[in-house]
Amino acid sequence: MRAFVVDVNVAIVANGHSPQADDDCILACIDALETIHRDGMIVLDDDMRILSEYMRHLQMGGQPSLGDLFMKWVWENQAVPSRCERIALLRRDEDQEDFDVFPDDVDLRGFDPSDRKYVAVALASWNRPEVLNAVDSDWWHYRTALRRNGVRLRFVCPQHMR
Repeated sequence: MRAFVVDVNVAIVANGHSPQADDDCILACIDALETIHRDGMIVLDDDMRILSEYMRHLQMGGQPSLGDLFMKWVWENQAVPSRCERIALLRRDEDQEDFDVFPDDVDLRGFDPSDRKYVAVALASWNRPEVLNAVDSDWWHYRTALRRNGVRLRFVCPQHMR
């Protein structure tokens, strides 16, 4: 089963809540989330940093959009080992957004601290997950350094990265 780390922006785009995303991007995000739901595995941290971010931007109740349905699926499968791998992250010093497994690479010093949890779980996972991003250009700007440090990236909407 293929494993994935999903930046919350993918589900936000799938919900149609990202003004910079075109129709092709929305459809690509929906397809990526449906693939994970059908036969993929999600990778999360065990302190619920990623899940909490999902909960801040997505909904499980009411009339859910497709990104919200993904959040609901993650919630329901977070304790199912065949569908969700939980990673223990150790913080570096007292910084809430810096983890011991995050690469100590001068070329990544400016990488968005709020996205470091995704990189950290991807690198700590036994399943070598792909990190999915839709419209966050920070991932694009740091792609060379991230890949050099072992992060497998997939730009779901590459047309928005150039």
